Amino acid sequence: MKTELKTLIANAQETVTSCSVDEARTNVNNNDYVFIDVREKEELEQDGLIPGSIHIPRGTLEFLLDKSSPHYNHLFDSNKKFIFYCKSGVRSLLSAQLAMEMGLTNVFSMAGGIVAWNK
Repeated sequence: MKTELKTLIANAQETVTSCSVDEARTNVNNNDYVFIDVREKEELEQDGLIPGSIHIPRGTLEFLLDKSSPHYNHLFDSNKKFIFYCKSGVRSLLSAQLAMEMGLTNVFSMAGGIVAWNK
């Protein structure tokens, strides 16, 4: 059975808590929050980064979230809150859902992505 992208997005919207750019901005200097940028490297040069964010491309996320992986990132052992973002908000939404499925808690997706942030 085939699942369409719009179904994946709708399912993620039901399970992931989104935050607005304004809500995210209030936490950019808060040490309890970690901003995760899931865009590709080329996109970072085009639109910039949120100050202090960590770049984890969407294609490597599973490897960094899985404790059994040699690439596991111990940042995910912390009790921090994680705000995922991308260019417009879709990849971050799907990334946040994946992170939750892999056991990460306190996960958010920033609606509108870096495009909304830069406005």
